[in-house]
Amino acid sequence: MRLARLISGRLFGMLVTLFVISLLTYAVFYLLPSDPAQLSCGRPCTPERLADARAFMGFDESWLQQYLGFLGGIVAGRTFGSGVAAVHCAAPCFGYSFRLNESVTQLIVDRFPVTFSIAIGAAVLWLIIGVGAGVLSAVRRGGAIDRTAMTLSTVGVSAPSYLVGLLGILLFGFTLNIVPVTGYVPLTENPVQWLWHLVLPWVVLAVLSAAVYARLTRGQMLEVLGEDYIRTARAKGLRERRVIGRHGLRNVLIPVVTVFGLDLGTLLGGAVITERVFSMPGLGSLLLDAVGNIDLPLIVGITLFSAFLIILANFLVDLVYGVLDPRVAR
Repeated sequence: MRLARLISGRLFGMLVTLFVISLLTYAVFYLLPSDPAQLSCGRPCTPERLADARAFMGFDESWLQQYLGFLGGIVAGRTFGSGVAAVHCAAPCFGYSFRLNESVTQLIVDRFPVTFSIAIGAAVLWLIIGVGAGVLSAVRRGGAIDRTAMTLSTVGVSAPSYLVGLLGILLFGFTLNIVPVTGYVPLTENPVQWLWHLVLPWVVLAVLSAAVYARLTRGQMLEVLGEDYIRTARAKGLRERRVIGRHGLRNVLIPVVTVFGLDLGTLLGGAVITERVFSMPGLGSLLLDAVGNIDLPLIVGITLFSAFLIILANFLVDLVYGVLDPRVAR
């Protein structure tokens, strides 16, 4: 019952947060001094043709009317223009990219598998490597393993992602010629090639993020190992592996899960630099192209979708809290 109240409360909070974010995002982008209709007007762009383009795209209304139309499109779909040339965007419609002649929803659906593949594989790697290194460093505090892990983590935290990506391409792609350095192969087309093309992006992202998790886990583990209940467990004669795994790591995972949820949600919204460095056609690359071409409907759609993923990740983190620490659900 308590867990049900927790879930319902979090869901309501998600909806309110998404509404506020969508309103602010829409207002900010559509109040910018740029006119997407100008790009679609063609040459010569007479005032009459520009007015027709703005009316067709729905930019002749106030931003509030456009926003209400945007919300209606998510629920019931939306039609741009009229007559034979009308363009229908089926629900859920997050806008229509007139530059690409495709609904924003479909563009996100087409590109999201690439970003999802990059994010999930990298997240699994950095969680295993980072948490493992952090726990080992805490248990072997002051030793060679601890000093080595913390030195490498400092380098990982400080290194720019694009630099690590380019060095990986240079070393493993061109010098050693071990793995592909660009392109993406769908999982349904060839699972082996899908995996092989993602190895390098996974490793690059994992190296950078694992450094943060190693330092976070080490700090939390050192704090936990000094608690009274850990000393009591050891005094009872429990094996050190059980003390660390069952009593120590369980409490360490709570802050780790918080950071992990935010990082994963952000990465699912688009690994912008990684996708650009490795020429991956994901949401990050799509967003960069949209910004470069002032494709406002696409920018707004991807921004809201990314916000939704981050909020969803926070919601799942709250549920995991209830499992790791039942007191949270009270």
